[in-house]
Amino acid sequence: MKLALFAERDGRAQAGLLTEAGVIPFGDLQPAGASDQAIMTAVIDGFDDLRPALEALAQTGKALPLDKVRLLPPLPRPGKILNCIANYWEHAQREARPLNMFMKNPDAVVGPGDTIELPDFDEPWAFMHEAELVVVIKGPAKKVSQENWRDAVFGYTCGIDVTARGEGRITWKKGSWLGKSFDTFAPLGPCIVTVDEIPEPNDLHVQFWNNGELRHNFNTDDMEHRVPEIVEFASRIMTLNSGDVLFTGTNHEGLGFLQDGETVRIKIHGIGEMELTVADPLKRSWDRGVYMGHDSTNHEAVKRHRPKDDAVAALR
Repeated sequence: MKLALFAERDGRAQAGLLTEAGVIPFGDLQPAGASDQAIMTAVIDGFDDLRPALEALAQTGKALPLDKVRLLPPLPRPGKILNCIANYWEHAQREARPLNMFMKNPDAVVGPGDTIELPDFDEPWAFMHEAELVVVIKGPAKKVSQENWRDAVFGYTCGIDVTARGEGRITWKKGSWLGKSFDTFAPLGPCIVTVDEIPEPNDLHVQFWNNGELRHNFNTDDMEHRVPEIVEFASRIMTLNSGDVLFTGTNHEGLGFLQDGETVRIKIHGIGEMELTVADPLKRSWDRGVYMGHDSTNHEAVKRHRPKDDAVAALR
């Protein structure tokens, strides 16, 4: 089942089922919520009871065409955004790096059709995209074992971890990871796919385009630390609550710059896709080339102007 938040002309957030025909409003099934986030959190918490009625609604409900509504981020303000650092092999012959995570600003979330707004000061050297599978939590979850990881997972969505890079392509303000937390730097959407619809989250095809050029193109089976381990790791550190999200890292092959006027699109097969635009008040520009790793399997992506090895090393 694909769950979405959307708005009609009155701008009021509503929950709905995302289908090939459009979005079917929950109507009277929608839990009461004071905010967009509260609506979806209540859906997550009450889903077991709601599910039979929602399955019936999927068969009988009338869908609103997507061109008549505006999809919102399915979780407009998660309580916590936890991000894996790197977490992909990228063809490297080595031991797995230790699993580690950082926290991202929940106010950075935007959704389908929104704009990634680059900050209007020029200390960061450049801005880059990182396409990622995102795990949506059902909580409260604490000290969840790898064997029981699904007990803490409600579903999945698509995420873009936008990053401000400093000199040498190191994340700006790396010690605090503030280069990840500018407003609009955490696009989420277009929907949440419930956990039962994805038999194996570590076998999903992730793609990302910039102005129609394919950049990221990888499978989540390349993760160094797979979803069950990520859930266990995060829940050992802190209590995870319904609507919290875990960004699972990215394969840096295809990593490239974002700049003014571009249109970007992320797609995770089996989940969905969303498109956003990029705006930069300072109208900066960078080399449009991308990093392609040694022995890359991403043969279709843009390959020109590869960064030098020392610059690539700084990305990891």
